[in-house]
Amino acid sequence: MNAVQLQQAVNVSVMKQVQDTTQAQASILLEGLANTTQNVQAQASHPTLGKVLDIKA
Repeated sequence: MNAVQLQQAVNVSVMKQVQDTTQAQASILLEGLANTTQNVQAQASHPTLGKVLDIKA
């Protein structure tokens, strides 16, 4: 294997590792986002609660 072929093989290997890592990180991020969305929806018991405040001076 000459130097050019070796460099190409290394580049492909590194790119595959980067893609796998990025895919795993995106999966974790999306899972966390889904959990956060569920928590927020569970906490929002009333759609307008807290939007208007009555203040008397």
